[in-house]
Amino acid sequence: MPEPRFRTLALLPIVLFIPSLVSFAISEPGVVWPEYSGVFFHLAILFLVARMDAPAWAKAAGYSWIALDVLTGILSINDVPYEITWPVRLGGHVFAGLWIAVSSVHARSVAIRVVGVLTGVWLGAFSFVADVAPEEALYPAGLLIVVWFGLLSVRYEQDQRLRGTQNSTSVP
Repeated sequence: MPEPRFRTLALLPIVLFIPSLVSFAISEPGVVWPEYSGVFFHLAILFLVARMDAPAWAKAAGYSWIALDVLTGILSINDVPYEITWPVRLGGHVFAGLWIAVSSVHARSVAIRVVGVLTGVWLGAFSFVADVAPEEALYPAGLLIVVWFGLLSVRYEQDQRLRGTQNSTSVP
């Protein structure tokens, strides 16, 4: 069976993240329905972590992000209090920021590098100020990650093929 195209793998998280983004604007606090699409959104990213060029330690950070955010989603679905799940999610975002920034630096496209580093830094850094910053300060990272996935879908596969590193498992 042939592997799915990278473009498809990069678009899938966008489709799965849109309900979560919409829920930020329209849902009351404590509503859990967005967690379902959030779990599937994070699981879809597993394929990108595996396919993108990055050092093994950065890929480990990507997988750690997925594990922690899926855990957080399932905890939320099962009525574990927000005061417990939110810090776990923030810890996962540190790993997310690391993987997004480092894998972006290894991309050929300047747009992917710039948006990816900005997204990764914003997402990861917010975790360190979340106790004093409003949660809304994290929202731009949500929009940036959608832009980053979009850029990946348009540019990454072709650019990496030109570079000769398509589908490599790690970059030293």
